[in-house]
Amino acid sequence: MTDPELRQRYLAQIRRDGAPLPDRLAEAFATVPRDAFVAEGFHGPGGRWIRPGDPEFLPAVWSNDVLVTKVDGRVPVSSSSQPSLMAIMLDALDLRPGLRVLEIGAGTGYNAALMATLGARVTSVDVQADVAGRARAALHAAGFDGVRVEHGDGYVGSPGSRFDRVIVTVGVAGLSPRWLAQLDPDGFAVVPVEHAGTHPVLSARGAADGPVTAGVVCPSGFMTAAGPLTADHPFAHPAPAAPGSLADLAPVGGPRWDRPLDPTTYRDLWYAAGVWYRRATHAALRGHPQSVLVLLDEARTGGAAILPDGTILAGGAEAARYAEDAANVLKRWEGAGRPPMQAWRVTLALTGQPDAPIWVPATWQL
Repeated sequence: MTDPELRQRYLAQIRRDGAPLPDRLAEAFATVPRDAFVAEGFHGPGGRWIRPGDPEFLPAVWSNDVLVTKVDGRVPVSSSSQPSLMAIMLDALDLRPGLRVLEIGAGTGYNAALMATLGARVTSVDVQADVAGRARAALHAAGFDGVRVEHGDGYVGSPGSRFDRVIVTVGVAGLSPRWLAQLDPDGFAVVPVEHAGTHPVLSARGAADGPVTAGVVCPSGFMTAAGPLTADHPFAHPAPAAPGSLADLAPVGGPRWDRPLDPTTYRDLWYAAGVWYRRATHAALRGHPQSVLVLLDEARTGGAAILPDGTILAGGAEAARYAEDAANVLKRWEGAGRPPMQAWRVTLALTGQPDAPIWVPATWQL
């Protein structure tokens, strides 16, 4: 397959997976050379390092897949994100030529290059010095010398600078007040914020001292940030259950629906469960290829799972209680008309560490 054919297939895959691609954004994805931002290679299936020149290198680069470029042990800590998710977030950012953008999490530099192609003036901050260095070098090699890449703590942003937009490319527990302080009054931030074990993307507005409100852009799953951006707080959901940590969960009744929920609608149910129940998260269960929505008990060894077809599984010392809670989630969600996650309006509260507070989702309204 020729390079132009690979790029056209790339755009088709991004669109197929639900991303809006207005003409300017499609042109950016078609023209910015993603391969230039993974010039040292990336981890392929099975952990094998795929380098330029390998037969699978270009087909993998020009696909709607995450490219993991750095791991700590077996844990990915830097990557080029899934392009369809990047496209959704960039569309939500509503970029216009001349806008100043603060990016938290440089990754490979590819996202910054896309924004620069759209006419934005980008400052990208990454806490990992080597990641920042490689992103800076890749941007220079690709001709994007106008992008500033800084090595520093993402929590503090870029002190002394002013921005029209903030975009965060790593999963966080909440928004730093420093970002909001660096935004002009009509600016906003697009940020993946933890909710029920995943990182739905929020579009948030407000001043550093509040009030701060947000709408939901889309579901997502990101690598988790370090430091105060992931501080525990009173509104937090439990972390996902480790594989094999749950007692065997047994069915409580049969499927609720003849046809299982599609992935998008299942994510809508999942989001609502996280609004109504603080014990909502997810777990990998034997016999199920994807992680499923779980209401996890305090011991983290049982609770109840809700499958896409509405089947409830329960187990552990408080199985009956959690099965009832799961049934209430389903009844409440259907009673509300199966709201999509984008229907929720979020009000954030200031919490986190006393010397490094964060704005976190606290209340919701349909």
